Amino acid sequence: MTAAVCRGDGRSAARCFTPDGVYHDHFYGEFAGRDAIERMVLDYFHRDAERMKWEVMDPCSDGELGYARYAFSYTARIAGSEGRRVAYTGMLRCRLEDGHIAHYCEMFDRGPVLLQLGFGDARILKSLRKSVS
Repeated sequence: MTAAVCRGDGRSAARCFTPDGVYHDHFYGEFAGRDAIERMVLDYFHRDAERMKWEVMDPCSDGELGYARYAFSYTARIAGSEGRRVAYTGMLRCRLEDGHIAHYCEMFDRGPVLLQLGFGDARILKSLRKSVS
């Protein structure tokens, strides 16, 4: 899934999920179903970023739940932040069904990411408030 996301292959990324699977992104929110996940990769991730690198580390799973640490980096395409290289680490959790992802969620500290993007204090505060509401 991570390799497909990085190369912009939304269809392959979505096929890693159950038909009604959910991808909950810490910035963009929740996308339910393979069609929505495919669009998320193309219409959000690759609209706002390029040259993505996503390394998953220390994965563990009992076949029903999976956890891992990850390192993610990209070059921003967001207006006002174009060309800035962003890098951060986080943790992910997947609920699995029949070898597919039924629910994906992640956690990372968004504050340093927003600083790397060069966002102003008001925009950072707005994003941080949104993340806890």
